[in-house]
Amino acid sequence: MPPSSKPTPWWARAARPARPPLPLAPMARAALGMAVPLTAGLLTHRLDLGVFAGLGAMHATMNDRAEPTGRRTTRIATAALASAFGMLIGTGLQHAHASAAVLGCALTFTAFASGALSATGPRGSAAGMLLLVSAALGSGMPLPRPWWAAAPMMLAGAALVVVLGLPVRTDHRSGSDPRNRALAAVYEALGRTLADLGTPQGAASRQVLTARLNQLQDLLPDPAHRTNPQALHRMYEAALAATEAATGLLWAWRPVPPEVAEVPGRLAAAVRQGGGEVAVPDWRPDTPARQALDVALRAAADTVAGRATRIGTAPAPPPDPWRLRARLLSRPSVRYGLRVALCIAVGEAVTANYPLSKSYWVPMTIAFVLKPDLGSVFLRAVSRAIGTVLGVVVTAALVSLTTEQWALTAMAALCVALLPYATAAHYGLNTVVMTPMALVLLQLGGQSSAAEFWPRVLDTVLASAVVLLFGYLLWPERPRHRIEPRLVIATTALRAYLDATTRNSQAQVWLRRTAYRSLADARQEVQRGLAEPPPTGRSAEQWLPATAALERLGGAVAAFAAQIRYGGRVPDPAETDRVRRALDELTAAAREHRPPTRPAARPTAPHDPALSALGRAADELEILLKEQ
Repeated sequence: MPPSSKPTPWWARAARPARPPLPLAPMARAALGMAVPLTAGLLTHRLDLGVFAGLGAMHATMNDRAEPTGRRTTRIATAALASAFGMLIGTGLQHAHASAAVLGCALTFTAFASGALSATGPRGSAAGMLLLVSAALGSGMPLPRPWWAAAPMMLAGAALVVVLGLPVRTDHRSGSDPRNRALAAVYEALGRTLADLGTPQGAASRQVLTARLNQLQDLLPDPAHRTNPQALHRMYEAALAATEAATGLLWAWRPVPPEVAEVPGRLAAAVRQGGGEVAVPDWRPDTPARQALDVALRAAADTVAGRATRIGTAPAPPPDPWRLRARLLSRPSVRYGLRVALCIAVGEAVTANYPLSKSYWVPMTIAFVLKPDLGSVFLRAVSRAIGTVLGVVVTAALVSLTTEQWALTAMAALCVALLPYATAAHYGLNTVVMTPMALVLLQLGGQSSAAEFWPRVLDTVLASAVVLLFGYLLWPERPRHRIEPRLVIATTALRAYLDATTRNSQAQVWLRRTAYRSLADARQEVQRGLAEPPPTGRSAEQWLPATAALERLGGAVAAFAAQIRYGGRVPDPAETDRVRRALDELTAAAREHRPPTRPAARPTAPHDPALSALGRAADELEILLKEQ
């Protein structure tokens, strides 16, 4: 950052939306998934069932991703089953005419289970949130006939979205396979990184490349699975090797010839076409890192062409079958469950003492705001309140024009069609889209009128205030519980990567993948903190230099690996120990909540391959940690 430039205020970071591409296919599926059940309900005079089927389709849309069919179906099914189970709990309580105390206790226990499940990962987060949202909705929405039909109709609506997304073509090598599209996106990001070598844009390009690799890794099945596409895994491993070489060159500020930087783009085009020959120019690499890139690109070209090649990496470690159970019973999981349960209990107590026309709107809003993988709780609470106001304004304007059921059906379909884009762009925009959709569904269900829209603003503000007070300000959690543990994980992973490289272990590529994924998580948490007011924003700003230094250290270790493999200077054990000591000191600083007091020395000139890569990395870290 130039010295004269002013840092971006936290509120400007918070308001800045992303600009994702239009996801046309998910948008079309979402519109049909909502329109078909509502249309069937209107034609059969069972709109009560159609509304619940449309609700299930909306919940499926919220979990619809560009994934292989099996994984996509599993993701949606997990969320839909949790949603249906929550609806069964809510409608059962309403059918039994549960008292306010019983209802409050039931929703509080459900909230604890929801929060504990939400902390287990992205799928658990989606399932946990929908479990609580549907339980809250079921406790207050008009019951269908029979009352228990709400849950099955939600499953039917979700199943419709799954069916609409089934592929017409089954060729795994075609460009229609999400895994091949993700691999092509990796090669495109790799090409951009190679083009930006030796420029200030290199670090940002490397962060995009890491994100693309994370997306591809999430789409790949277990390597030990019988139906695992081995050819795709070989291409993935080749891309990992090329990425490691590019990261080493990025750290060393070593550009490559333009014709070499264009090779990944041609690889991406070949992947989309299902394979083909890609020529790698003879460019006589003159450093170990450049030689590593040349070997990796030629291996990648062989894998894309379908030829067998030796990548030289160990098999990827299989997933831990006990991972979910361990994390479900872990301290963070229980802690988050208690956090959600406390907010729901307070919200239920408030609504019991001050009866609201739609009391379920409060716990539903709390569930959405506290979803753990959507970013800052503070920003979500504020964005939810502002987005609801705008959404109510939009809904009131639309309903003032017409309340005809077919027109309302079209409005609901339009809103849910915008949901995939709005979700990717900004949480506030997501709320602006989701609020009219929810209100229109309630209108179709005969429970709301235009006059009852504005009380939803009061409900949302109340729920957001509960979350801000009891789930954010008074909850015993500060930025140190979010940012610093991520940095500890990242430093530990980087140390394991360094140790594997020192031993020249074949597992170093997978350990590097783990390290960079951990670094990406740490940077994401820091970026979230930068969009919050002090003290969170100030703490995140203090840890930003350490995050950048750790990312550069990953590049230094990649350059060190190339030096070992291709005859460069191997550092003295004392230099390796310097890096280890610096990593241990940074880990201790994160655990003791002591952010570095000065920035690291960023490289401004190409690295001399005759010198040790780790030596310069140790210098950077020691400058960062000086006068801690």
